[in-house]
Amino acid sequence: MADLVNIKTFLYRHEAEMAKGLLDEENIEAMISADDLGGYRPHLAFGMGGVQLLVKKEDVEKAQAIIKVLEDSIE
Repeated sequence: MADLVNIKTFLYRHEAEMAKGLLDEENIEAMISADDLGGYRPHLAFGMGGVQLLVKKEDVEKAQAIIKVLEDSIE
């Protein structure tokens, strides 16, 4: 995936995975980037900038809208 943009940084991988699942359902390709040894060492992600959810540049607006709906439903 070229021209990736970080649309949200999470503290925990499972939160990023849930958000990625929502994007997948909407046919938006997404990728998770975290330096946490694939989830085996979650504490490592804190020092490396957290768990990032990345999408293609052309999908940023739609993806952000979907993530906002998720965040609003949690509050």
